[in-house]
Amino acid sequence: MIAATLALTFVGSFAAQVNALVLKYTVDSISDLMVAGEPLSRGFYLLGTITIILLSKELVHSIVQFGQKFYGEKLRIFITRDISQTIVERILTYRMEFYTSNDNESGKLQTRIDLGISSLTRLVQNFFIDILPLFANAVVALALMFYANFYVGLVSLCIIPIYFYISQLQANKLSGFRRRMRMYRETKNNSILSLIDSITVIKSFVRESLEAKRHQDIQFEMTENQLATRKTGFIFESIKSFIEQIGVVFIIILTAYFVLNGSMTIGAIMFHILLFNNVSAPIRQLHRIYDEVNDALIYSEGFFDILESEHQKETSGTYKPEKIKGLIEVIDVDFIYPNGTQALTKVNFTIKPNETTALVGLSGAGKSTIINLLDKFYQPTKGRILLDGVDLKEYDTDFLRKNIGLVLQKNHIFKGTIYENISYGNPNATEPDIIEASKKAYIHEQIAGLPNGYQSDAHLLSGGQQQRIAIARLFLKNPPIIFLDEPTASLDAIATQQIKKSLDAIKKDRTVIIISHSISQIIDASNIVVLEAGKSVEVGTHDSLYKLEGTYFKIFTAMVNSLNIEKITQTIE
Repeated sequence: MIAATLALTFVGSFAAQVNALVLKYTVDSISDLMVAGEPLSRGFYLLGTITIILLSKELVHSIVQFGQKFYGEKLRIFITRDISQTIVERILTYRMEFYTSNDNESGKLQTRIDLGISSLTRLVQNFFIDILPLFANAVVALALMFYANFYVGLVSLCIIPIYFYISQLQANKLSGFRRRMRMYRETKNNSILSLIDSITVIKSFVRESLEAKRHQDIQFEMTENQLATRKTGFIFESIKSFIEQIGVVFIIILTAYFVLNGSMTIGAIMFHILLFNNVSAPIRQLHRIYDEVNDALIYSEGFFDILESEHQKETSGTYKPEKIKGLIEVIDVDFIYPNGTQALTKVNFTIKPNETTALVGLSGAGKSTIINLLDKFYQPTKGRILLDGVDLKEYDTDFLRKNIGLVLQKNHIFKGTIYENISYGNPNATEPDIIEASKKAYIHEQIAGLPNGYQSDAHLLSGGQQQRIAIARLFLKNPPIIFLDEPTASLDAIATQQIKKSLDAIKKDRTVIIISHSISQIIDASNIVVLEAGKSVEVGTHDSLYKLEGTYFKIFTAMVNSLNIEKITQTIE
């Protein structure tokens, strides 16, 4: 496509000079006919010849223009497709730190990617559809001017570097404004996404006016920056237009002088003026194209910052054992989040295979952080985590995660049908497999009761139902290791009881780590790890830890008291 575009541009650049050559020939020929007193029939013959030449030239030029625009646009569309796919594939390989960074909030990332792609494709479009044909025409026209008269060609040539120098000054002056505008747009888009996500809280606290004021402040800052940008741009464009007109004046004066001293024909005046127009056409367009190119380069910076974040790629080992037993050893582990928060300090405990271990602690104790480390979403800052005696760093990351099932407190439901959401646990699963998984998660009957059954929109389900969809995924995946982070937190009492039965079934012969504030889930665990302020302070069974009357005793007692056991007991009795 590039070769075809260049070839057509080459042909088009010569076709663009035909008008100037024909005009020179026409003016000189008519002048000669009038001086010689030739009959009108000779004039008609000349006009007929010129008409055929010009119409033929226009036909060729139209075909060339179509080819240039078609191949240039096709190239732009293909590049848009490729770089859009590339950025998606690239960010999917990045570590969790990339997504949790304040600089990479969802709104900011979306703005950088969208504006970056549009900017890069605009660069391609400007180059192959606008700039390349214009400059090809200018080079050919300049060559013809030098061939016809060296001095006229020199005047045209001298204007170009002056114009480019002023354009470069303009670009440098505007780059700061554009970078600020990119920041404002990222902040604006991120704030809009945040506003939509927080709309319930905003309305419940009647803070609509406050949020509107925040958005207004960003809008006003953007407006001031835009006005400053346009004002600067208009000043430089006026200067460049003035310089261009100076060139035209010099061409007219110089060609008129050569006509007066007999070294140039009258037709040559029109010839050089038209050629200078072909040379100055890029100059007339440059204030727009150059401005767009620099604008695109500024916005593409953020895009390439994302694309080239090689240090953010997930690391993976190569170790793939035939079978994972499930012995997990956490040895002197420290972890600090990218924002500087110390989440874990000198954490030590062992999780035995085919047993259920409960992580217990107050909010912020580091329970979910441990799950993130065990799933290799993050790497320990210090210390080691061993699985079956091998450091997690040595494991192939994809292999490890295929052998781990994860159910969170609030699981993501993808846009699509219930069937598609459950089959996400195993894309190769058959319909009977999916129905069986749904039955184990106690959600099949409710799905079957929907008008479209498993083909219903998954977002029509309630929060508790969506949680059971996530648990059905887990049954379908059937991994040897399971991490449960408050799996029944969003469920009602009956659903919790039903899920507990299904969880008890899936726990059999698997290594299970559960985070829960449910007394029943904690008591059933074979082993309990108690965390406090990012440290593992107690490890043991429920009975042994309760007798210590330490941290676990306090937490468990608080759980029991919150249930109002005395009144419950009286009711049962």
